[in-house]
Amino acid sequence: MLCPYCLSDETKVIDKRDNESLTKRRRECLKCSRRFNTLEAVDRPDFRVIKKDGRRENFDYEKLKRGVLKACEKRPVSSEKIEKMLAKTEERLRKRGREVKSSLIGDIVSSELKKIDKVAYIRFASVYRDFAELEDFNKEIKELVKK
Repeated sequence: MLCPYCLSDETKVIDKRDNESLTKRRRECLKCSRRFNTLEAVDRPDFRVIKKDGRRENFDYEKLKRGVLKACEKRPVSSEKIEKMLAKTEERLRKRGREVKSSLIGDIVSSELKKIDKVAYIRFASVYRDFAELEDFNKEIKELVKK
């Protein structure tokens, strides 16, 4: 592992934590003594997403992450919570087989965001469900308030 500060390959692991499909390691560079974190995930075979129009494309973790980060922008949601949610979502999707519908991805992410931050959930849902009118927002907010 290269130190991101001095690029030395002499580092040691100080702490290790396992969370579902991720391993987080706290490392220290033996040359410059600076500390940094690394995340380790199992590299699994790709799976495909079936889009609404029937097209199929490879699952793009970064695309999913960008959407979730945009929904959580300027919200009190830690990057660690987001990473855990994304890892959990990807794990659930992979268990569904070699192909999953994009609607399933949206449903899973929506349900996870609803647990983490209601405003981020509304932001994500507005794009995912293609809200066109103010009434769409009002309806969704009323549903959230009921629960």
